Amino acid sequence: MDQIDKLAASMIARDQIIYLDNNATTQLDPAVIEEMLPYLTEYYGNPSSGYTFGAQVRRAIDLARERVAALLGCEPGEIVFTSCGTEANNAALNSALQLDPARQHVVTTAVEHSATRRHCETVAKRGGSVTVVGVDSDGNLDLEELERAITPQTAIVTAMWANNETGVLFPVEKIAEVARRKRVLFHTDAIQTVGKIPIRLKDSTINSLALSAHKLHGPKGVGALYVNKRSAFKPSLIGGSQENNRRAGTENVASIVALGKAAECAGAALAEENNRVRAMRDRFENGLRERIPNTFVNGDLAARLPNTTNLSFAGIESDAALVMFDRHQLCCSAGSACRTGSLEASYVLRAMNLPAERTRGSMRFSFGRFNTDADVDKALEIIPAVIAKLRAMAPATVTREPAVV
Repeated sequence: MDQIDKLAASMIARDQIIYLDNNATTQLDPAVIEEMLPYLTEYYGNPSSGYTFGAQVRRAIDLARERVAALLGCEPGEIVFTSCGTEANNAALNSALQLDPARQHVVTTAVEHSATRRHCETVAKRGGSVTVVGVDSDGNLDLEELERAITPQTAIVTAMWANNETGVLFPVEKIAEVARRKRVLFHTDAIQTVGKIPIRLKDSTINSLALSAHKLHGPKGVGALYVNKRSAFKPSLIGGSQENNRRAGTENVASIVALGKAAECAGAALAEENNRVRAMRDRFENGLRERIPNTFVNGDLAARLPNTTNLSFAGIESDAALVMFDRHQLCCSAGSACRTGSLEASYVLRAMNLPAERTRGSMRFSFGRFNTDADVDKALEIIPAVIAKLRAMAPATVTREPAVV
């Protein structure tokens, strides 16, 4: 048995897993796999080639661009394919800072994903300046504070559409209008949003938007950046003329085709996301609050994604809970997948000024269209038992707070 066979033999079967971490990544849709496979085997031509074999591949990329544009409610020519959502976020910020050397100021928020947060830290280290706008205890943004943060030196305002840890939605259309009035570019990290709520960029003043395929049942390693056709753009990757001179490099054809199909499937499933998936999330959330005393929901209960709940269990440490959940093959997280391994409490929850006990005992559960009611039933058996066991090990740490309603 070779190493690959040994690895496969040791892996857990999908039907044994209770997967409640769809904000970290999602299961590939079988329809996506079916559509991408021929471009890994039979149709391997370079889309930039001048002969028919290459042109066939080019048409597949064009179709993918049309499908992504349809999901976003924009024009196909406004879509730039990237290697991931992080690249898309970085490209938007880099472009804005290149456009005018006199404008090297960025306005962002305290709860951004590390793809934006760390990039802004780098901007500051390189001599630029960054203003970070805080949030309230529900994770909501103060629009007036954000508007006051914009100066004549501001190159771009960047704010996520939906928070990856709490699911809280920012009023990005209103933020975009503020930026437009101030004659400043506005970018939104919509990586958690695309495919979960309707988006129509044609009617928006958003200048750019980032998305990633693996958050909407596509593959990892491919994303896209929407750039409004009226917005100036400076590329980060320089080389060939791919992506209409906005992102050099031979295209990752199979993954781009997969992203296009995932976008099409997501568009068809939007009603399901906002009905069946939301209902599963709500039954799960309400079930845990009924079964486990001193359980609190973190973040705005109304303005949030339909699939996400962030819960704090008083008297426990989330890292310990994760270990015990894993023994039951239940997958969730203590925050963003990009901060796994960190011993620090979630910076998102700290920015919301929640009590330390709330941040230490917080867990994120996120659902997707491949979850079932059986997943919820199993989780409602496992989680209360685990929390009770952890609390029994350290009962003095449990304190009572007012119920979150």
